[in-house]
Amino acid sequence: MIANTAIKLPGAPTVRAGDERLIKLTPGAARKVSSLLTKQGRPNGVLRVAVVGGGCSGMQYKMDLQDGPANRDILVETAGVRVVVDPKSALYVTGSELDYLDSLDGGFKVKNPNAATSCSCGESFSA
Repeated sequence: MIANTAIKLPGAPTVRAGDERLIKLTPGAARKVSSLLTKQGRPNGVLRVAVVGGGCSGMQYKMDLQDGPANRDILVETAGVRVVVDPKSALYVTGSELDYLDSLDGGFKVKNPNAATSCSCGESFSA
């Protein structure tokens, strides 16, 4: 199951445990996220992946580094990194893979099987 029973983490809100069928990171993305978390002094932090309205195709991805999950988040451990997704965004990112390309036109790239169309810059999509 992509997100199963609720779990209570010590000192944290109640979250649901998910698996890589919701979202997964490539090794390159995991290295970059781990590096950024360490630089920010959050070695036990999480990557939040969300979908918000906007962009030239109607929806866009929003990614933040945070200290931990929020109430009702879905928590996925992938490639040694903890990723959280809110329940609404989970509808749009299920099955996605987050990659990181270290090049001039690189950065974080989302491969989303739910995207019907996407813009040329790859930062927004429609479902």
